[in-house]
Amino acid sequence: MSKATLCLWYDKEAEAAAQFYAATFPDSRVTGITHAPGDFPDGQKGQVLLVHFTICGLLCTGVNGGPRFAHSEAFSFQIETKDQAETDRIWNAILASGGSPSACGWCKDAWGLSWQIIPKALSAALSLGGPATERAFAAMMEMQKIDIAAIEAAVRGE
Repeated sequence: MSKATLCLWYDKEAEAAAQFYAATFPDSRVTGITHAPGDFPDGQKGQVLLVHFTICGLLCTGVNGGPRFAHSEAFSFQIETKDQAETDRIWNAILASGGSPSACGWCKDAWGLSWQIIPKALSAALSLGGPATERAFAAMMEMQKIDIAAIEAAVRGE
């Protein structure tokens, strides 16, 4: 069992975020909630302070720490998807819950966390080397959500 846990700071919606992640990503679940034993700078006794959860098997703790710190694109979760259907399902769930799209497979969820939704086919194309990789990379640079068929066509030179 890993002794490392990723700690994520939220203003006040760690529980809602964790429930969303548990419903959206495979091998994800909420494992515990800790209520504040006393008042704290941005909350009161009894409010949800910590939410323990996993995202794709990665141990996480969400802290309802208040508005002092915001998430940034300097940190992102990279989620490998097996096919276009899984890519679409995860991407669309993030956007439908209040998230926003970015470029090259990146998007941001409603709580400000950045996600890279990366199909296995894209990773494979980028590891080929040579002109096929250059074409796949150029195609990816024009995308928001990754289109596997377009990546595969770029690899073939179409």
